[in-house]
Amino acid sequence: MKVGFVGLGAMGQGMAAQLLKAGHTVTVWNRSPAPVETLVAEGATAAKSARALAAKCDVLISMLPDDHSVHEVLVASKALEALPKDSVHINMATVSPGLARALGALHDGLGSHYVSAPVLGRPDVAAAGKLNIIVSGAPAVQERVTPVLEALGQRLWPVGDAPERACVVKIAANFMLATAIESMGEASALTRAYGIDADTFLEIVTSTLFAAPAYQGYGKMIREARYTPAGMKMAWGFKDVSLALAASQERQVPLPFAGVLRDSLLDAMAHGDADKDWAALAETAARRGNLDAR
Repeated sequence: MKVGFVGLGAMGQGMAAQLLKAGHTVTVWNRSPAPVETLVAEGATAAKSARALAAKCDVLISMLPDDHSVHEVLVASKALEALPKDSVHINMATVSPGLARALGALHDGLGSHYVSAPVLGRPDVAAAGKLNIIVSGAPAVQERVTPVLEALGQRLWPVGDAPERACVVKIAANFMLATAIESMGEASALTRAYGIDADTFLEIVTSTLFAAPAYQGYGKMIREARYTPAGMKMAWGFKDVSLALAASQERQVPLPFAGVLRDSLLDAMAHGDADKDWAALAETAARRGNLDAR
């Protein structure tokens, strides 16, 4: 299958490499050239623009960081208008439900198809082809692109026809992750104030009551104070929590914790941590408690 891939950041580069390993014909484009050069060396073809790439593919995959980037790279550039009739655009990034609905309607008008397929997993998981992929869109179209998605993930999780449904699942999942990180940061700050180091406390709780991948993975980062390179930047976490708040307002579902998380993330960014992994929320909790950063 001829696959085009747009957005070769920390996640996208590994994902495109997995498609090549699976035997797909892959054409790539990115706003910065270095990832393109790497993938060309692995067997991909480089396109001169997103629009030129779209014109050549059966399936276009985008992994762009936010709504603005999707609109700029794919809509304003008229790249989506260049897609052949009956081709499929799979958006695998975390975007707003409103944008997903708008893209679905746009593709309907253009005679192409839209599938939402945001992912659960960090860059190392993407590079190993072990993502969990949440999928929504027309069932027949989902079935058609299943071989492409299966090359990228260990399991597909279909959640219905409406394109915004997969987005909401991903946004809600990231809201839960942010809550877990914030609670570990605050709890470890509390124990440190009583002379119990964060390493000891987090080893106890992530080996017993919270022996789950999210707590263990982020707990380890906090224990080691290892926040760079970021798998999930603080600024991206702020974006996703803001998306959760916007979605909650649309359906009048209060998310009290989301407001706290938004302010914690904003606090962290205001103190220069925008490019750190969002596990560095633990540093924000420590600073609020007048504790030295570790």
